[in-house]
Amino acid sequence: MNLTKDEVAHVAELAKLQLTDTELEEFAGQLGQILTYAQQVQSVDTSAVPPTPQVLPLTNVLATDEARGSLSNEQAVVNAPDSDDGYFRVVAVFDDSGA
Repeated sequence: MNLTKDEVAHVAELAKLQLTDTELEEFAGQLGQILTYAQQVQSVDTSAVPPTPQVLPLTNVLATDEARGSLSNEQAVVNAPDSDDGYFRVVAVFDDSGA
């Protein structure tokens, strides 16, 4: 399949790519080869092939839930850059102006 330089320029514009004239000519040939191959793949009869969502057997690997102790407040904030009374202190993201 042969693509024109204008067709490649249109696709490049849709993809927001800025291509030089040399690149347009180069990609016209390459995209033409890709589309020719895609046509060949589409012509293969796959009606006897069952749908295959994945090719490898998948199983979930999950750890069993077990209760464990958690960090104390002091341990949780020990490396915090700023803390107050067992809480993390952070810079306010929103101002109070309501805007």
